[in-house]
Amino acid sequence: MTIKPLTGNFYVYTTYHLYKGVPVSANGMYLAAGEGVLMFDTPWDTTQFQPLLDSIWTRHHKKVIACIATHSHEDRTGGFDYYNSKGIQTYATAQTDSICKQRGEKRAQYLIPYDSGFGIGDYSCDIYYPGPGHAPDNIVLWFPSERILYGGCFIKSTDATDLGYTGDADLKEWPLAIKRVQEKFGKPNYVIPGHGNWRNKKSPEHTLRLLRKHRN
Repeated sequence: MTIKPLTGNFYVYTTYHLYKGVPVSANGMYLAAGEGVLMFDTPWDTTQFQPLLDSIWTRHHKKVIACIATHSHEDRTGGFDYYNSKGIQTYATAQTDSICKQRGEKRAQYLIPYDSGFGIGDYSCDIYYPGPGHAPDNIVLWFPSERILYGGCFIKSTDATDLGYTGDADLKEWPLAIKRVQEKFGKPNYVIPGHGNWRNKKSPEHTLRLLRKHRN
């Protein structure tokens, strides 16, 4: 597990999980605000649920108080049961919760509506549903003051050579959803994809190229 500063009180954490026998990175993010830490997505690997909390406490002397998942897959919601048991408030959209319930997977304690806001301390983020893409329920998070776009698996890293797992993807709607995000949030200073390199903010454009390549 690694934790890297992004900007201000924002940090990107990366954990690894074996997928088809190969270690695959999964990016999450957290915000260390005044009263605590707001986390975005949970680690993919079960062995990292507690070490992430420990690392955050060691670095900031703050407890994680809430976690928001960007869609229903295990690399985003896998830690919900564990974090619920620790008294951490967990959040997901109604669509994500419905999918988790249907599949018998971990569920959030609280629901958040599409196209709403969420705040902690002096910070706020916009929760936006652009339409189906990588998953039917994928949302993105936008932090206007820092111009951070947290895309989760909806956005592919610039080092990605393919679309990855597409078992729940809507390949027809995904390009349209990417364009909605680009139109709504303009030019971000930072773009955090769900996997791979997160230091190149051209990942939405790269995602579109991958989708065009797949279509052809």
